[in-house]
Amino acid sequence: MNNDRSVFLLILQLAVITGLLLLSVEVPLQSLLWWVLFTALFVITGFLLFITLRSRTRMKLMIAEIRRAVNGNLKTRLFSKKDDHLFEEVIFSVNELIEQLEKIQVQSIKSQEARRRLLSSISHDIRTPLTSIIGYVDALKDDIATSEEEKREYIGIISKKSNGLKQLIDEIFTMAKLDADEIPLKIESLDFAEIVRESLIEFLPEIKKHDLELKVIIPEEKYMITADRLSLMRIIGNIVKNAIHYGKRGKTLGIELTEKADEYQLLIWDQGPGISQVDIGNVFERMHRSDGARNLSHGGSGLGLAIAKALVEKNNGRIWVESIPWEKTTFGFSIPKHNQ
Repeated sequence: MNNDRSVFLLILQLAVITGLLLLSVEVPLQSLLWWVLFTALFVITGFLLFITLRSRTRMKLMIAEIRRAVNGNLKTRLFSKKDDHLFEEVIFSVNELIEQLEKIQVQSIKSQEARRRLLSSISHDIRTPLTSIIGYVDALKDDIATSEEEKREYIGIISKKSNGLKQLIDEIFTMAKLDADEIPLKIESLDFAEIVRESLIEFLPEIKKHDLELKVIIPEEKYMITADRLSLMRIIGNIVKNAIHYGKRGKTLGIELTEKADEYQLLIWDQGPGISQVDIGNVFERMHRSDGARNLSHGGSGLGLAIAKALVEKNNGRIWVESIPWEKTTFGFSIPKHNQ
């Protein structure tokens, strides 16, 4: 409304000046200066009217493009003629906003697809062992298992599948708490080397059980970091468990703690079947399992590495994986050095 009023006033001003100019023809001119000033005023008013009308036209085009973006066409962009610095800044800001909205839309679509896959995987992974448990319980109830040996075998299977189901549910709850930021971190000064040693002790019986050769390189000096103790032990535990589970056929497990300029890196590697290049970019996704050796038939919930990644990031670190099948598959993560 204000823009319409401005245009109206400019047109009215131009009309008044034109009227005065026509009247002045009948009156002897006082001086040449008066004529020059009068003409200049007329030209300036006409120029202002032209600029105003052009700005209104460009503004309408911008509004039309913005409405297209609002209606879902986030591929649209505004174009600048580079003749007006103010308009150029506005167009740049609007394009930046549309670009951000497009990224959010793409991320939202990916998140929805990932959520659907996650729910499908969770329902499958819960239903499969639960169906098996119910089947064995019914078999025991109906006295299908006649001998005591068969009954003990059925009970053993039920116990194993129940524990696996409980582990899966626990990891689902952990992942949900991480997403909701409901896992409190107790940040303190820690010796990274000592944390690695403590975490590794827990897996010594399993390492011995699978007859794995353990290759450990952990320096004697202290590697001080600022992090949450329980998170670190959970990260190391999940990665070591993954390496033992999928790399046990390689008969080697490596643990190496190294120092870099601004961080400490822990490398956990095995010489198992590894990860294909197709799957290596997805190993930290929730419920992801490849079509090769690292799949459901060999166990694993598909959440351990996703939880490890989330916890590493909460401790301001980074995580990665490199794999050459049957040669070396390395999961590594880093934690920044303690700031003295």
